[in-house]
Amino acid sequence: MASQATTPTVGLIGVGLMGHGIARNVAAKGFPLVVLEHPGNQPLTELLQLGTTTCQTPAELARQCDVIILCVTGSPQVEAVLTGDKGVLSAIRPGAVVVDCSTAVPASTVRMAQAVQDAGGQFIDAPMTKTSKAAHDGTLNLLVGGDAAVLAKVQPVLASFTEKVTHVGALGDGHRMKLLHNFVSVGQMTLLAEATACARKEGVNMQAFCDVLAGGGGAGVALERLKSFILADDPSGIAFSISNAAKDLSYYATMAHDARAASKVADAASATLKGQVEAQHGDAMLPELIGFLARQ
Repeated sequence: MASQATTPTVGLIGVGLMGHGIARNVAAKGFPLVVLEHPGNQPLTELLQLGTTTCQTPAELARQCDVIILCVTGSPQVEAVLTGDKGVLSAIRPGAVVVDCSTAVPASTVRMAQAVQDAGGQFIDAPMTKTSKAAHDGTLNLLVGGDAAVLAKVQPVLASFTEKVTHVGALGDGHRMKLLHNFVSVGQMTLLAEATACARKEGVNMQAFCDVLAGGGGAGVALERLKSFILADDPSGIAFSISNAAKDLSYYATMAHDARAASKVADAASATLKGQVEAQHGDAMLPELIGFLARQ
């Protein structure tokens, strides 16, 4: 990695809704930035205006970068960009740090961390909480697993797009904590969507429904994120797709099953979301789950 006297070159793979916000803040804060061209990227115009350069393969990116941020869909994609043909590990610089901001299965994370280390690099898992707006504003929170010294190396880069970075433990613990967090968060929204669908079928007044929940045990972030859809069929409360929610809960269920932990609630919520993906509703935003369930 670059010495403390120089500014590290940062690579980012995955310029989607979250990755674009990360990239714009990294570049705007003065870090040289290289991004991987991909059909799934958001438009790169703003990034190019900030001096960002692009490349065609993960290996090409790795050859140029001291810090490599991954912000891809999940474990299969992380494994592909690291170990696949022309992957990061075929060209990683000695001492370069891979920062995995994706949501991934912890067992895969531990394997990938070892592969990075075997190739001469370093690794931390640093999944995000909050939304794409926070990514755009540079106020994400990160849950970091890995060596504290490696985290310290990349802290200036992480500070460019975060509000809070919490070191939660060893390699894989960042992703463990993220899956626990998302099970609670997405699980609550899935439960509330089902309750709302029932309330609609029963003809309950939706404003009264929200007021009662907000004044009692239903108060919280889940209600605030779904309220605009509950009251006006407006899905803008959270830009998080049903397919991503289903993926995250399936990862949590895998982790729970591997740990032989209780998972009946997780399995039920996961099945609800998976059913909507199978019904071709995966690209819809999570608040829209209310409407789909109400029409069943």
